[in-house]
Amino acid sequence: MGSIDAALKPRLRLRTRAEYAGWIFSILAGIGILTSVLTNPNFKWHVVGKYFFAESILRGLMLTIFLTVASMALGTLLGLALAVMRSSHVKPVSMAAGLYITLFRGTPVLVQLIFWFNISALYPDLRIGIPFTDIGMAVDTNAIMGPITAALVGLTLNEAAYMAEIIRGGFSSVGKGQIEAADSLGMSAGTRMRKVIIPQAMPSIIPATGNQVIGMFKGTSLVSVLGVAELLQSAQLIYARTYETIPLLIVASLWYLVMTLLLSYPQSKLEQKYSRATSRLPRKAKPVVLTDPEGAAR
Repeated sequence: MGSIDAALKPRLRLRTRAEYAGWIFSILAGIGILTSVLTNPNFKWHVVGKYFFAESILRGLMLTIFLTVASMALGTLLGLALAVMRSSHVKPVSMAAGLYITLFRGTPVLVQLIFWFNISALYPDLRIGIPFTDIGMAVDTNAIMGPITAALVGLTLNEAAYMAEIIRGGFSSVGKGQIEAADSLGMSAGTRMRKVIIPQAMPSIIPATGNQVIGMFKGTSLVSVLGVAELLQSAQLIYARTYETIPLLIVASLWYLVMTLLLSYPQSKLEQKYSRATSRLPRKAKPVVLTDPEGAAR
């Protein structure tokens, strides 16, 4: 019988006393914390249960989901355009994309949201028309830049800067030989991008994008400063009336936790699918029998 490949043998690890002690300490600490949280009357869990499925909370949750989906979709499209511009050999185009990315990544998203909400202080009217002519129309900025619009614009523009760097990192993971092969076949820049670069960059882009989706869902809580009735603002409106601050904050936190867990599952599946570090070793290796020239087994 042939010998078993050492790489296929299960790895055994001996547990130490320190590890057992760590498990015991962690379990006891967890039980103590859980007991304290569940038995402390100041948490008011009955209030948490009362407002967990409240209509205003659910409306705020739906608005949070809308802002997340819309901002990620628009931010990804704009980020793709910025990544292509950033990778361009035309210096003015590359520098313009780099300046955009630096500006929006280098300033807090909360500041950006407040800036777009107050953009009418700089431009009271936006004129849409043909340049250098009198043909056009003026639009009142206050009329179009409401709280939800300002939140969507601010989150989208900020997310585009981060997605541009993620996509550009995916482009950099494509081997130079692949690009040279596409050039040798006479592909245009657009065809090369669609047929060669983007498909091979997806394994690097998709897992990182999943992290951005989760971060965006939690980051929408910042738009509460604009008066947008998303999940956190909905909870704030309730406890401003009932003075039950902690229970309502727990309600909002639980919904954020639930949605984050729901988003984490498809993210983990995508990471498994597109991971390049997956082991390719077979489950079983057939024994190899060496024979001499005359066919006798050694």
